[in-house]
Amino acid sequence: MNRREFAGAALAAQSWSRVLGANDRVRVGVIGCGVQGSAHVETLIGLKDSDNVEVAAVCDVFDKRAARAAAKTGAKPYRDYRRLLESHDVDAVVIAVPDHRHASLTLAAADARTHVYCEKPMTHTIEEAQAVVAKVRETGIRMQVGVQAMSDDSYETAYRLVEQGALGKVVIAQIDYSRNYRGDFWLKAVDADARPGENLDWDLFLGPAPKRPFDPERYFQWIRYWDYSCGIPSGLLVHRITRLVKSLALTYPENASAHGGKFEFAQSRAEIPDTFNMMLDYPGGPTVLLISSLANDTPVAHTLRGHKATLEFTSTGFVIRPQAAFRAEAREVTHQKTGGEDMSLHHRNWIRAIRVGEPLKCDATLGLYGVVACQMGVLSFRRRKYMRWDVEHARAVES
Repeated sequence: MNRREFAGAALAAQSWSRVLGANDRVRVGVIGCGVQGSAHVETLIGLKDSDNVEVAAVCDVFDKRAARAAAKTGAKPYRDYRRLLESHDVDAVVIAVPDHRHASLTLAAADARTHVYCEKPMTHTIEEAQAVVAKVRETGIRMQVGVQAMSDDSYETAYRLVEQGALGKVVIAQIDYSRNYRGDFWLKAVDADARPGENLDWDLFLGPAPKRPFDPERYFQWIRYWDYSCGIPSGLLVHRITRLVKSLALTYPENASAHGGKFEFAQSRAEIPDTFNMMLDYPGGPTVLLISSLANDTPVAHTLRGHKATLEFTSTGFVIRPQAAFRAEAREVTHQKTGGEDMSLHHRNWIRAIRVGEPLKCDATLGLYGVVACQMGVLSFRRRKYMRWDVEHARAVES
């Protein structure tokens, strides 16, 4: 290929993306029309007039779900995300599919110069997260990761106070996310109308996962299987670790260990544990404790424990209380939050980032740090090994 041919090919690839002005309508495609995807559809419909956004395409490997979303929005339905990206009908896509497909769909969208809102976790593995960050930087797309709590200002405000020394040296951070199920956990209804080869593309669902015959439970209850999800860390704790990463400007843990098992639901077909707890040591501190069970939902305080004071996050923001030894110099602070863990706010921020370059609340780099933390815990749990971060090679290894 000569220089002229190369330039022409590059121009053709970039021409898929419209240059959006501040007042142009943003055309969005929603890929994945299950429970979470449907929530995104409803949210985007609600923003149609106020934020000048349109659901222009919907896509799902199960035709029934795509048809339902199309009927609600008037959007064009697709089964194959690749056909949607080739259509030039959208400026941006929401990716709300099982975790193991997040990376491949994000990379394909970025190559099509299509902006991305990807549900958490950003990817299923550390290596995939690194590839996504590199691709986002290369293409310049605006990528929002769906940790909606980042649209609550409490965490960026906490960061500013930590940087100012309001807590002293933070030595421990702790946080939890638990639920309590009866009988079994994370069960989803199996639709008997799903017929692979007719109205459902099982191979497209599997993507890079190991090939196997169609299993309706693996399809409808994918969160319970390691091939497609990591359960508690990727479904719940990624929400929590991202809050602490933001509050303390954390990056890569030095060490990680995780513990738990299928304690209450020992007979469940699920591969993932019902109880999962992990500890992460970051360089120079703090130690981060993440606690979760699906068999007991008694809450644990969400705190940043500093030498001089403790910050506790609450439903309304946070409060800082001095340690007794430092009452004369540390001060009590109460923060009343603005924003919140709100899908509409998170989408609005993404749309403004696309239009006018507003800073993203949860960009790909923040998404990467969340994936690294959770995956180091997953690797520790599954290998029953203490994991450490290999700085030279940017990877998690056994300690």
